Amino acid sequence: MQRIGRWLLTEVKRILGIFAYLWVVFGLLILHEHIVLSRHSMGYGFYGLAFINAWILAKVMLVGESLDILPIFRGRPLIFPILVRSLVFAALLVCAYAIEEMALGLWHGKTLAGSVPAIGGGGARGVASVGLIMAVALIPYFAFRELGRVLGRERLQTILFQDGAAMTLPEQETPSAP
Repeated sequence: MQRIGRWLLTEVKRILGIFAYLWVVFGLLILHEHIVLSRHSMGYGFYGLAFINAWILAKVMLVGESLDILPIFRGRPLIFPILVRSLVFAALLVCAYAIEEMALGLWHGKTLAGSVPAIGGGGARGVASVGLIMAVALIPYFAFRELGRVLGRERLQTILFQDGAAMTLPEQETPSAP
């Protein structure tokens, strides 16, 4: 029973971490949209969208991370899994968002074609733009995850959230002159 409780607590912490990160990212994107629209005297104030989308997409990311779809990058420089995971998960999130919007449209009586969202203003360029923004926004998240995997989560948290400057790192060997 304790093992199940620890596993459940770990999963709750994971989804809350993913949710908090996505909520901040989506909130900033919505704030940017508000600023751009207000320059043209157009109002926009539905900030609950960031909360709802962050919660739904956090679940998608949690499932995607559990599948470990990219084990081929283990043992390679960390930049590869960070960038590839950011790109793959950005595509996954854009697709999940499109599916969610289409399902909501169908629920409200729209046709399938009428339910397809105009992501990034519509068209391939809009989808690619949103995908690129999401991929860049996910880089810090996956950098933190990969560094935690390599260094250990506790050590990384100590470095980041406690006095990381006081942490001793192994000294580098100086090359001796021939």
